[in-house]
Amino acid sequence: MEDLLTDFGSALALWATGVTLVTIADGRDDIGVTVSSFLPVSFEPPMVAVSLMAPTYPAEVLARPAAPGFAVTVLSAAQRLVAGRFSASGRPGARLMMEDVPHDRGVVTGALIPSGGLCALECSVARTLATGDHLLVVASVRRVAYVAETGEALVRFGGRYSAR
Repeated sequence: MEDLLTDFGSALALWATGVTLVTIADGRDDIGVTVSSFLPVSFEPPMVAVSLMAPTYPAEVLARPAAPGFAVTVLSAAQRLVAGRFSASGRPGARLMMEDVPHDRGVVTGALIPSGGLCALECSVARTLATGDHLLVVASVRRVAYVAETGEALVRFGGRYSAR
């Protein structure tokens, strides 16, 4: 089984994926986490999904029966530093990590939304599914906070961040 997991991890590292930042205004604190498991689910109605590591605080918050809304920002290549900050373990609250990053609060969710991404969505949890060591969060898109006119995507490939 250990060989399978090692090989599976190596195989997944070769799947190029865009990098997003999921932010949540929890009431107690602002939470943020870098997520590369993001996908559109439905155009009508607008829905997306994110997959979060299950034993983490962001997953715990979004699994609550009365989960708060959250924002998803598709990060640009220029936001590698932001992605790195929010992927490090033992990080402080999102508000502290965004002090020097231009941002706004979501109109619908109150979540921190960094400026300079390719787009940002405000979402509400539609359903969750505990699966393996992750929590799959299917969400309804409530508002498109912005869509950039130009930009280059931040991509995760081979365990590293790079521009598309």
